[in-house]
Amino acid sequence: MTSAPLAARLTAPSGPLFFPVTAYGHGGEVDLDVYRTHVRRGIEAGAAAVFACCGTGEFHALTPEEFQACVRAAVEETAGRVPVLAGAGYGTALAVRYARLAEEAGADGLLAMPPYLVLAGQEGLLRHYREVAAATSLPVIVYQRDNAVFTPESVVELARTDGIVGLKDGLGDLDLMQRVISAVRTETPGDGEGPGDDDFLYFNGLPTAEQTQLAYRALGVTLYSSAVFCFAPEIALAFHRALRTDDDTVAHRLLDGFYRPFVELRAQGRGYAVALVKAGVRLRGLDVGEVRPPLQEPTEEHVKQLAQVIERGHALLDGEGPK
Repeated sequence: MTSAPLAARLTAPSGPLFFPVTAYGHGGEVDLDVYRTHVRRGIEAGAAAVFACCGTGEFHALTPEEFQACVRAAVEETAGRVPVLAGAGYGTALAVRYARLAEEAGADGLLAMPPYLVLAGQEGLLRHYREVAAATSLPVIVYQRDNAVFTPESVVELARTDGIVGLKDGLGDLDLMQRVISAVRTETPGDGEGPGDDDFLYFNGLPTAEQTQLAYRALGVTLYSSAVFCFAPEIALAFHRALRTDDDTVAHRLLDGFYRPFVELRAQGRGYAVALVKAGVRLRGLDVGEVRPPLQEPTEEHVKQLAQVIERGHALLDGEGPK
């Protein structure tokens, strides 16, 4: 861990937020050597942060021992150049355990994912995330999606909780997000001392977040996860640069020619938000293995179509293809 506050290091990222896949060998075991290579290449390509063992990294499929080994490997490969955040999830007791394993491995922060399976009320959700935040000294970003959806009032309470520094939205309800941002801005004004609106971070955490980032940008949400960065960093970087410089012409070109076709292909199979990304990494020449059950591999035809979509995306960067 570095001494620099995580929120300050993420406020104005120089590149996409990198969510690496977890590499497996041919026998299905975690391949730390290949994983290290994947993380190192992402850092060298310009990632602003590494989110290890989160959704794209198949957190659900890892044992606690595998999880900690991967987080430690990511920390060692980044060598403090960018922050490393790790996933933490399941029920409260296990989420606390994963949080502590991540802290022991040297992570800079946590992405706290929804509790396992249960549909809890707001007070129960708040208690869960407060206990996770209190379990370590690591700053926590809460992931809103599926069975963990918050009212604006609950997000205000999260923002007031020591250790909770942000909200990642995987729901996509922009009306709710606007009300959340407004409530936090009104109820927790930053004063430069302790948690406040000035410090609270918001992330677009939808699958292939670039597809919706123009809309999130209009709400003031500039941080977003990029699974595309795993296998097409040049395209992800070009899109990130276009957003940073308000070059909507380039952003629209990439959305129309690459991101929309990729999202439409991703919709062809369950679990493709992970499996298709992993296939893309293999197409780039790094054998990160297949996804673990219950996820399944994309069909051969879909992998072929993925290669064509990536080729078209690179052609757009080279000035070819539709303008």
